[in-house]
Amino acid sequence: MTIDSTLPALTYILVFPGFTFLAVYGFFLQWFDRKLSAVMQNRVGPPWYQALADFIKLLAKEVIVPEVCDTVMFKVLPYFAMAAVMTSVFMLPVWTDALYAFQGDLIVVIYLLTIPTVTFFLAGWSSTSPYATIGAMRVLTQLFAYEVPLMLALIGPAILAGTWNISEIAGFFTNNKLYMLAQIPGLIIALLALQGKLERVPFDIPHAKNEIVGGQFTEYSGRLLAFFYLAIDMEMVVGVALVNAVFLGGTLGTAGLLGMAVFLAKTMAIVFLLTLVKVAMGRVRIDQMVRGCWQILAPLCLAQILFDIFLKFKLG
Repeated sequence: MTIDSTLPALTYILVFPGFTFLAVYGFFLQWFDRKLSAVMQNRVGPPWYQALADFIKLLAKEVIVPEVCDTVMFKVLPYFAMAAVMTSVFMLPVWTDALYAFQGDLIVVIYLLTIPTVTFFLAGWSSTSPYATIGAMRVLTQLFAYEVPLMLALIGPAILAGTWNISEIAGFFTNNKLYMLAQIPGLIIALLALQGKLERVPFDIPHAKNEIVGGQFTEYSGRLLAFFYLAIDMEMVVGVALVNAVFLGGTLGTAGLLGMAVFLAKTMAIVFLLTLVKVAMGRVRIDQMVRGCWQILAPLCLAQILFDIFLKFKLG
């Protein structure tokens, strides 16, 4: 590989739309979420640099590894979580079409976004702490609850657009904006499932502090915990970008600075909705979440898919 071909690839991976962009925007969305929550609850909220300060503070802390655990797995899991999230962003339209787009990239992104959740489970399980183990089991149980509704919700727009390419789905809704209205039920379900994937209230069951301390991350500290938290912040960026592309037309056909502005505005609007759900609801039990996902959200998704097939037939 020549230098000319290596430098752009490293730029994509390390700067934009890779690590630096995901980290900076992830920190911003974390602050934005916390500030919105504070305003809605009549509090002051954190300063704009709080997320970065917390990350730097954790980097300076000592890494303590439990004696009875799989040391190698314990240490490498945070990096696997970050790598999966970083890989998925290359298939999403951020300021223009996706950097690497192909038929089926929607399925690949769904798969890649499952990997961080699996690393959370393995992190708790490998810690051998009772609190971490309980948190890990809740992570896995919750995965089987929200993953099916999330996948079914994303399938509907793909069927209507007649493609499994995320950029082409976004382009379809850009050219057929009225059909976005038909996807509102699927959008609501996708937002609820994304709330569960990010383990946010009311689905923060795996790390309920008043029940199981820190859940799956109880035994983590220092830079390992910092990178796990960073992976979660980056996953929020990718999650809201995926919802934006599949349901809201992505950047609506714009590019350059205008396209970036549209992307930022729409993803912040999605985070606002997630924050509203977080503030308005209290934590549910794990059995309530499982029943809700399988008995309510999944059937609604199937109804949305049938409706999209009907629309596709009428369009065709």
